[in-house]
Amino acid sequence: MSITTKTGDNGKTSLLFGERASKSDLRVKAIGTLDELCSFMGLSKSLLRDKGVKKIIEDIQRDLFIIGAETATLPKYLYKLEKRIDKRFVLKLDELLRQWENKNKFKSRCFYLPGENIISSSFDVSRAVARRAERELVTLEGKKGIKNPDMLIYLNRLSDLLYLFARNYENKPKRK
Repeated sequence: MSITTKTGDNGKTSLLFGERASKSDLRVKAIGTLDELCSFMGLSKSLLRDKGVKKIIEDIQRDLFIIGAETATLPKYLYKLEKRIDKRFVLKLDELLRQWENKNKFKSRCFYLPGENIISSSFDVSRAVARRAERELVTLEGKKGIKNPDMLIYLNRLSDLLYLFARNYENKPKRK
C-alpha cells in the first residue's frame, strides 16, 4: 500500500471525520506547526541519554497528538474524539515546571542566547515552535475554530518547560 493518496494534489487535505480544508486554512497551518513541534521534540529526545527526560518528552509528544487531533476536528465533531486535553494535562506540566525550576535556580526572569550546544539549541527551537503553535491556536480560537482553552494553556506551559530543559542542558558535555 502506498502512502501517496494524491487527494492533496489540488491544495486540499482531509481533516478528521471526513471534512476537507484548504492547505492554507488556519486549522491546517496549526496542525502543521504542531507536527513540526512534535518532530523537533523528537530530535531533542534523540540527543539525550537521560531515559527519564526521554520519557517526559515522549509523553508530551503523545499529548501533542491529542492536541493535533482536536485541532483537526471541526467543533461539530468533537464529541467523536476519545481523548481531549483538559486541566489534568496542564497540572502535569505545572508539576514538571516546579521540579525543573528547582533544578535551575534563576535570580530573575531573563533571556539567554540560544546556541550553547546542540541539545540546548534543539530545546530552544522546540520552544520557539511551541510559541508559534500557541499563537496559531489563539488565532483559530478567535475565529471560533477551537473551543478548548486548555490546549492554549498547555502549549504556554510547554514552552516554559522547554525553556527550562534548554537551560538545564547548557554547559553540559556534548553527546559523543
